Amino acid sequence: MVKSPKSALRSSTAHSGSKRYSGGALVAAACGGALVFGVLSSAVFARASISADTFRQLDLFGEVFEQVHENYVADPVDSDLIKGAIDGMLDTLDPHSSYLTAEDYQTMQEQTRGSFAGLGIQVQMENEGPDKGYVKIVAPIDDTPAARAGIQTNDLIVEIDGEDVQGMSLDEAVSKMKGERGTKINISVVRDRAKEPFDLTLVRDIVTVQSVTSRVEGNFGYVRISNFSEQTEEGLLKALKEFEKDIPGGPKGLVLDMRSNPGGLLDQAVSVSDVFLNGGEIVSTRGRRPRDSLREMGTPGDKLNGKPIVVLINGGSASASEIVAGALQDRNRALLLGTKSFGKGSVQTVIPLQNGLQGALRLTTQRYYTPSGRSIQAHGIDPDILMPVIYPGQDELGDRPGEKDLPNALDVAEEDVAEETVAESDKEPEVEPFLCSFDEDGETPVDCQLNRALEILADATAYNHALADAGAARTEDASNPRTE
Repeated sequence: MVKSPKSALRSSTAHSGSKRYSGGALVAAACGGALVFGVLSSAVFARASISADTFRQLDLFGEVFEQVHENYVADPVDSDLIKGAIDGMLDTLDPHSSYLTAEDYQTMQEQTRGSFAGLGIQVQMENEGPDKGYVKIVAPIDDTPAARAGIQTNDLIVEIDGEDVQGMSLDEAVSKMKGERGTKINISVVRDRAKEPFDLTLVRDIVTVQSVTSRVEGNFGYVRISNFSEQTEEGLLKALKEFEKDIPGGPKGLVLDMRSNPGGLLDQAVSVSDVFLNGGEIVSTRGRRPRDSLREMGTPGDKLNGKPIVVLINGGSASASEIVAGALQDRNRALLLGTKSFGKGSVQTVIPLQNGLQGALRLTTQRYYTPSGRSIQAHGIDPDILMPVIYPGQDELGDRPGEKDLPNALDVAEEDVAEETVAESDKEPEVEPFLCSFDEDGETPVDCQLNRALEILADATAYNHALADAGAARTEDASNPRTE
């Protein structure tokens, strides 16, 4: 089951409108960003490193807990008190450190694997209107039990194994629809709202959520990476092979679309970058201690053989997608087109608690830096070709929040602060937004940024000049460091 995403970046803003969305598999890493799965345990944290004063504070916490447990007006649930205390402690750190319950931890593992046992549907739940309270199908995933059973977009699931969905939360309904591979589930579905529901029996199966989609655009390949799961590198390489078969002489270039990609696994971001780079540094991560620093290096061989690349990014491109964009930009391997990225330059390590039986900590442990040494934390990556777009009916560009707007967001490290203040350096250049249109149906927006990317690729001379100019501008910036 894939719950429809709350927003392009679940951590940055809530969805406005009548629909309530729960963070889904496709954006599971939005808050977590680039994840590093560790095998750490609480034993790592030596008691000798904790001061006597800290132990006195822990005694204070114990006394407060005891007083609440004994004297609160109602019988408190001790596990809820402990979870609340843990959540409160992590909330004081940064927006991406959090506690995962055992169930949340299991869900996160499924999401980063990109596969789970279920029916294969993207779902949401309406808060208003005639469909209020029912599970609504956003879309079935191809070649899954739901798709094979004929489930369609806008169908409503009103009963699960004879139990009315009304009164369930979306998470509860999704939990009931998940299960072991090969097990059966009975659901009642409403399609025509004027007719009675019909019953379906489905057999749960392994569902693989594709993080990579691709298609041919004339002589060029188009690859969309929606998130970085364990499936990403494999999906990208498969797409490149298909381009070689489907385009006579192979693709003349590539559009890599990472707009509204909230991030995911760090190793997959490195692998995707490595596909297009011929060795060299891809990203470095730096933690609190020198031993926590690491440089990720690529391997020889560019799978696209130096053919031109245009990367699409926007304010929803975060974390792992910024690693890829930053690496290709710094290495002068691609032109970046769109708008400034989100600016999430931190790495979260997932630390299982009691082998995952008590959930896990998702803890910010490092910052990451592009090959030239740029930290993009709270800054974001500026595209080489800035192209904001608006559509008829929009008076102006929406003010999309970024990492710097999140409560307790990490500031840029002191050594990385430039002459301008963070607020000044984060200002978007004044560029007139490009007015896009809708297709003939009047509803489907024309993708002006994609069209512009294809135009640039079609003119090899213009592409090469633009890439050279962008590289020269970055070299000039690097040779004229700003000081406070």
